[in-house]
Amino acid sequence: MSDPAILLAVTNGIATLTLNRPAVRNAIDDAMRGEMIEALETVAADPAIKALVVTGAGTAFCAGGDVRGMKNRLAASAEEVAINGWRRQARTHKSITLLHLMPKPTIAAVNGAAAGLGADVALACDFILAGEAAHFTMSFINRGLIPDGGGMYFLPRRIGLSKAKDLVFSGRRVGSAEALAMGLADRVAPDGDLLAQAQAWAEQVGAGSSAALALAKATLDRSLESTFEQVLAIGSQSQAICYTTAEHRASVTAFLEKSKK
Repeated sequence: MSDPAILLAVTNGIATLTLNRPAVRNAIDDAMRGEMIEALETVAADPAIKALVVTGAGTAFCAGGDVRGMKNRLAASAEEVAINGWRRQARTHKSITLLHLMPKPTIAAVNGAAAGLGADVALACDFILAGEAAHFTMSFINRGLIPDGGGMYFLPRRIGLSKAKDLVFSGRRVGSAEALAMGLADRVAPDGDLLAQAQAWAEQVGAGSSAALALAKATLDRSLESTFEQVLAIGSQSQAICYTTAEHRASVTAFLEKSKK
């Protein structure tokens, strides 16, 4: 049997999802898409998991879609190309949506290349921690394609419209220093310490109330498309839920007890 394409480990409430096809630089094929969906659903449903780190095995984060799959697509009969592509897109979008809407903080620990769909996977996370050797490439244009894993939604929100157009139109490679300067990466870490720093950061941002984190994330992710009044309305509903949580009650009770002393 072949090794699993996705590895999932949980330590101290922090899940680490590893893309595990190092021989092909963790290129995503149909089998990996399925395993990734299963792993993300597991993380989302487990209340003991507070945050998620996504990384790659070997020397790359993810080289994008598997070109061998593209070869099979070209070999298909003309009447099958569109429907097969639609089905593949649906699975890709399901995995990216699960990652983007994960009700807990997510961090991409980018070790090496994040190209094409691999860059989209990183962009779907809340935060990107790049290793010093990391580099990003919106390489779709080099295959006569457009970003199809959410990159055209995530990228302009991170770096602005004109910079996003530059990267999508040119397909040029961006190293970790430039990625940090333009806001594509949030932090840079030494390659040897990348995963440890990502997991420590995940512990920090995942330490608060799970309910408050999930509601705050859901509101923030809608804020750029919402009016001020809409954000306030969503916030009111979310805050009402927070008032009922055990974490809120315990925190207020502990504060009041402490203030009596």
